[in-house]
Amino acid sequence: MRLHGTLRGIGAMLLACAFFACMDALLKQLAGHYPPLQVMALRGLTALPLVCVWIAWRREAGALVHRRLRWGLHLLRAALNMTMLVLFVYGLQTLGLAEAYTLSFIAPLLMVLIAVPLLGESVLPRHWLAIGLGFAGVVIALRPEQADFLSAGALAVLAAAACYALSNMLGRLISRTESSAALVFWTTAAMAVGGSLLAAPQWVPIQPGHGWTLAGLAVFGFLGQVTIAEAFRHGQAAAIAPFEYSALAWGIALDWLFWHAVPDAWTLGGGALIVASGLWLARSEAPRAAPAEDGTRQRPT
Repeated sequence: MRLHGTLRGIGAMLLACAFFACMDALLKQLAGHYPPLQVMALRGLTALPLVCVWIAWRREAGALVHRRLRWGLHLLRAALNMTMLVLFVYGLQTLGLAEAYTLSFIAPLLMVLIAVPLLGESVLPRHWLAIGLGFAGVVIALRPEQADFLSAGALAVLAAAACYALSNMLGRLISRTESSAALVFWTTAAMAVGGSLLAAPQWVPIQPGHGWTLAGLAVFGFLGQVTIAEAFRHGQAAAIAPFEYSALAWGIALDWLFWHAVPDAWTLGGGALIVASGLWLARSEAPRAAPAEDGTRQRPT
């Protein structure tokens, strides 16, 4: 029974990565026409109606507002998610999807470090080794032989990964007392409302031809959220999480298909080292990992 659940979770994770990769490709397309703040706002505005329908279908509207809601943590997590998406979109203006994914894969390793002060977890020697290998992979992926070793786009994606890691840790903290519906709704609502207010001074009129792009952004983002929640609901987190790295394959394929670009040897080599360190870390944690019942590990984008 557990094997069946794990296989179902793996399948859902692979689907989630495909959906999110398609969403990120659309974000990259929009980044060429609109400011990053506006793209972030459009992500929230297009997703919010679907999120509301999903919450109504699950009959969880009552979980969105209650006396014990931890508003401070929700606001902090929303701010982190908004910052993360703005930085990621900014990075996509100059980086390919595969390059951005390679650098963003440092996030699971950063989560191990953040869990120490935030959740009181300990870091074992094998954790430090995996983190060190992951950071070495990032250095390799940044092309140390080039003058743009620390380009603005690369730094933005690395900062976005740090925001993503901290947001996930806050999500784990909030989920101890609140539902995943509250996490998803308030994050999406903050992007829609707060993002629109922040983007208003430099708002660019939406081009009519981008209607289908925005529709795809809403659908792929929503399907990604649902399938990643399904993935962690049906299997062991340590067995399912490594398949998140399949996003790199989708990034390479979409880069080639839409922008006729392929990552260079530095990106692939650094990515391989980051993925290997993450897989090793996940494998070492497998014996004490427990199934995620509430599907709260969700991608903020």
